[in-house]
This record gives sequence, structure tokens and C-alpha cells, in this order.
Amino acid sequence: MTKPVTKPVTGRVPKPVQARSFDAVAAAYDANRPSYPPALFDAIEDLAGLPLAGARVADVGAGTGLGTARLCERGARVTAVEPGDGMAEQFRRSLPDVPVVRGDGNSLPLRTGSVDLITYAQAWHWTDPARSVPEARRVLRPGGALALWWNDADPSARWLLDQERRLRTFFGAEIPAAPDDRARFRAALPDGIGFRTRQVAWSRRVPLEVHLGNLATLSDFLIREPAAVRDYFDRERALLAALFPDGEVEEAYVVSLAVAHP
Repeated sequence: MTKPVTKPVTGRVPKPVQARSFDAVAAAYDANRPSYPPALFDAIEDLAGLPLAGARVADVGAGTGLGTARLCERGARVTAVEPGDGMAEQFRRSLPDVPVVRGDGNSLPLRTGSVDLITYAQAWHWTDPARSVPEARRVLRPGGALALWWNDADPSARWLLDQERRLRTFFGAEIPAAPDDRARFRAALPDGIGFRTRQVAWSRRVPLEVHLGNLATLSDFLIREPAAVRDYFDRERALLAALFPDGEVEEAYVVSLAVAHP
């Protein structure tokens, strides 16, 4: 599988600055980003060995609450952790009954031993594992679990693979060799932490402008020259309009999940 473009790919901008770039587009992020399929949460329950119904969950890097909402639908008692002003404000509009506290995974504003499960929906790469793993251990109750996942374009969909290549050309990033699933998470987690993985394929059909709006919320676009970004999207819109003349696209995804008991 290709490396997800939702992760920072340039290394030229400090990670905290790039992460906070989402604040300026929180409403667009909430409107256009994909959520997650029910099968993902079945897999979390299976690998974590606990039901989500009634579980105390910390959703870290919650953003506007796309993952949080799905956890709440499963009956979890969720506290969201979000560092960004704009994202937290949008979260409160979207999920007014769910508590959101300000902070990040490197210094969790939560009590020791207070949660059953910590989740990172496309957010672990913004942390420093040397700090976020000890924090997870501190906040989890004995036997608690840590779940990390990323939602990637399915490389079996040729048009998405071609788009990924165009994105990486624009960002000036290499197209890496496809790692296996365990290698990906082994790179994300410190040595000595065991984990189990699962992949969940799913799709959504959306208007072309929603698809482009989703792309426009990638952090690498948010930190680039606006004129260059506009030129990229003019070209991408024309290309995809020819490819999908009915104005609808079928976005195909694979969610890669790892669950650890750190």
C-alpha cells in the first residue's frame, strides 16, 4: 500500500506548525473529510478485547470529531483531546454534548488510570512516541488498549493511485515502496510494544467538489503558496471532471488499524 498523503511528507515545516494549520479550515475539514466504517469499530473491539459500549475512551487529536462521533454511536463514554483552537470550536458545534479538553498526546490532560481505551484517528504521526507512549501508559487503566488507525486511498483503485502520484509530485515527495502493514506500525511504535493489526476496506460516493474539498484540507496544501495550490486544483478539477462526467466519484479506502496494550 502506498504511504498515506494525509501524513506530513515534506519535513520542511515544524510538525506542531503543520498540525495547527488545520485550524484555518476546520469547517471544510468537518464537511469534506471521510468518516470511518462500522467494521473498523468491530475490529477495535475484537483486537482490544473490550466492548465500546460503556467504555471510557480518550480520542486524542480528535479534530472536528469525525472519529469521536462514531465511538459515541457505539456507546462509548468519550473525552476528546484536541490542541487546535479552530478544530476544538468546530468539534463543540458538531458534538455539543461530548467533552473536549485542550491538549495533545505528548502531555495528556487526563488522570492516571482513567480510561479503558485511547484512540488516535489519523493523529498519531503528530506525536513524539517517546512522550506519547509513556503518557498512554499513564492514562490507561491496567489492561487498557491503545488504538491507532489511518484511512488511506485504496491502491487497487487506479484513479486514486494516479492521483496520489500527482500529489506527491506537487509536494516534492518521493513515492515510497509499499511497506507491509506490520512494518508501518512497527515504524510508528517504539520497540518492545506488541500490537495486532487489521485492515478494513470501504468506500463512499461523493460529489466531485466534496472530493476536492477533502484533498484541500491536507496539511501540506495548507502551508503552501495559495497561487500554486489554486493552479493544482484547477488542473485536478479539469482532469477529474473528464474522468467522472456525472460529477460523482467513488472514493475507495483501506483503514489500517493497530491495537496495542502498552
